[in-house]
Amino acid sequence: MYALVDCNNFFVSCERAFRPDLEGKAVVVLSNNDGCVVSRSNEAKAMGIKMGTPFFQLDKYTRNGLLIPFSSNYTLYGDLSARVMSILAEESDHLEIYSIDEAFFTLEGLTLEDLEAHCRALVARIRQWVGIPVSIGIAPTKTLAKLASHFAKKYKGYRGVCLMETEQKRRKALGMVPVTEVWGIGRRLGPKLQSKGIKTALDLADKKRDWIDEELHKPGLCTWLELNGEVAVEEEEHEARKSICTSRSFATMLSRYEELRERVSDFAASCARKLRSEGTAARKVTTFIWTNRFREDLQQYYPSATICLPRAENSNQEVVGAALQALKSIYRPDVLYKKAGVIVHDILPQEEASQVLFDEGDPVLREKEAVLSALMDRAHGDPRLGDLRLAVQRKGHYAEGIRREHCSPLYTTSLDEIIKVY
Repeated sequence: MYALVDCNNFFVSCERAFRPDLEGKAVVVLSNNDGCVVSRSNEAKAMGIKMGTPFFQLDKYTRNGLLIPFSSNYTLYGDLSARVMSILAEESDHLEIYSIDEAFFTLEGLTLEDLEAHCRALVARIRQWVGIPVSIGIAPTKTLAKLASHFAKKYKGYRGVCLMETEQKRRKALGMVPVTEVWGIGRRLGPKLQSKGIKTALDLADKKRDWIDEELHKPGLCTWLELNGEVAVEEEEHEARKSICTSRSFATMLSRYEELRERVSDFAASCARKLRSEGTAARKVTTFIWTNRFREDLQQYYPSATICLPRAENSNQEVVGAALQALKSIYRPDVLYKKAGVIVHDILPQEEASQVLFDEGDPVLREKEAVLSALMDRAHGDPRLGDLRLAVQRKGHYAEGIRREHCSPLYTTSLDEIIKVY
């Protein structure tokens, strides 16, 4: 049996963990630059607030005190996620972290009754030790465990744990779930299935295998098998990413090239650092700059340009240089820009980067760049080592200047911001 632990309304729950006065109140967490809603409390959901709602549309609620907003505090969320996962790691030798707020695990040597009781105790322990409410779904496959966790979260009678161990429970649950909400179906496949009269997960599970093979092919077959209780989704192997993107919307619109150059340099340096952390390098660097699509009264412009490097690189100097070369080719001074970003792609393992037949680069210079990049990696996020950056970058962290008007303290990672008891 697989168990899926899902942290309820995770970002909101992280904020509530240190603010018990927020229990029972409508709370939302916003995306970068306080742009749109990315997490909602149940009370906010009951108000009809949807995921992705632009924050400015909720002004009537916040001004009247009916809704409490928070800027995203990913340092806090990441730390609390690590604490939840560490508890799970102590419980099982087979833990698969699926996302920041979800993880699969298995427990050996327990009867179904003992497994349910054990998981219920685990829900209570995580709430007591970390302050995060979680739901656990238990079922024969990962896809069914995902559905079971949904029921555990939705219905209080389960007390945080839903065990889907019988055929009767499986069919009843599948009949209550829209096919568009099944893990692995996706936005494109869902409407296709609905157009063929498949409305629920049970409708899909009851289809013949020949029909699944013909219409949905291998990915759909895996989902169909899992819905019917046959394990088809094994532990995911984390492959190297095919591309890395760092982008931000600006707090205010920019037009000066110097301001855009600083920000694009920051984004490119961030991409280079991620490449090095994963032991990879990229052959292509793309820069894009966008105007504000919500301002129809302003000129709209969404250009991008790609620079192909002679060989795959991951040093700040090479990646930033290519990103700025691309920026220079698309910049127009008569436009107000709201967002910019850098994408590195055509990624290779770092050991393959040097396998170029005609490499005209200076090996001594490359060695110096590698040493300097390593020093920058050490200095990143460590105030004791100061601000080590390329001269073209802004002073300080690249996220400075992002609107975060409703950000909570770093309760668990900064001694200057821990809770004070008087």
